[in-house]
Amino acid sequence: MEKKPVIYSGIQPTGIITIGNYIGAMSNWLRLQDDYFCIYGIADLHALTVRQVPAEFRARALSFFAQYLACGLDPSKAVLYFQSHVPAHAELAWILNCYTYIGEMQRMTQFKEKSDKHTDNINMGLLSYPVLMAADILLYQTSLVPVGADQKQHLEITRDIAIRFNNLYSETFKVPEAYIPKQGAKIFSLQEPTAKMSKSDPDPNAAVSIIEEPDSIMRKFKRAVTDCETVVEYREDKPGVSNLLTIFSEMTGKSIEELVAEYHDTGYARFKKEVGEAVVEKFAPIRAEYNRLMDDKAYLAVVAKEGAEKAASLAARTIAKVKRKIGLVVR
Repeated sequence: MEKKPVIYSGIQPTGIITIGNYIGAMSNWLRLQDDYFCIYGIADLHALTVRQVPAEFRARALSFFAQYLACGLDPSKAVLYFQSHVPAHAELAWILNCYTYIGEMQRMTQFKEKSDKHTDNINMGLLSYPVLMAADILLYQTSLVPVGADQKQHLEITRDIAIRFNNLYSETFKVPEAYIPKQGAKIFSLQEPTAKMSKSDPDPNAAVSIIEEPDSIMRKFKRAVTDCETVVEYREDKPGVSNLLTIFSEMTGKSIEELVAEYHDTGYARFKKEVGEAVVEKFAPIRAEYNRLMDDKAYLAVVAKEGAEKAASLAARTIAKVKRKIGLVVR
């Protein structure tokens, strides 16, 4: 199994997986776990750069882990674990900090943006965030990293650090490549259909979670922004309707052309109602599985422990090699 190319991806436990996350990323992850050796971490250490309310943070992280499993990520096919359960992440991050330059970190776009947003909490974690990300990736001799546009710079610095270390001490880390998955459809806000759907949107009607109550899903779709026409067509000047058509297509497997032919003159009320119903139907088994898992915290703990043990075993090989090469006395 380990001979397959390694794919690593970590997501911060923000609380919910939206329809946009599911269609754009999670559906790709489900396909990848059959063809690659996939390691999917809950990046809880990364989330500490922003102040968290401990009890809420812990509950959110566990919920996120259960959502991973409810979506169909399989612990027998992929390594699923909490980043904080594998101390080697922090250990390698410290070592790599010593091979990374302050100027490189200060030039990171995300550091500049987050420093502007959190002027009262510009901490060292925020500055060295990309080094921890590099450690996450390099620990597992990762071949491929799925990246969005906002993470390309972080992958580049990971590659730079790996090459720098390899040049100093001979081949130690695999230098990872970006994995650009087949692009899942881009899903936009239900209230501002020219903006990407975001879990952090201040408008509660803008995003829909995969574990949301059916009544809430239906209410949000009935309120979804469309336009002053009544025809259902996929056009650039009809972003709201086009977004709903994309969601409808992804939920049912029907082509957008089929849906346009079926709903062209039915009016928006029926159209929006039936999009909502398709979403409810698609996510009903995921929601049921999520609720079952959240009622079985002991099982979640076992899966997380086993995932962490697998991850730690893989990470130990890299850490041992790194320590030996830089001259630390081996225990």
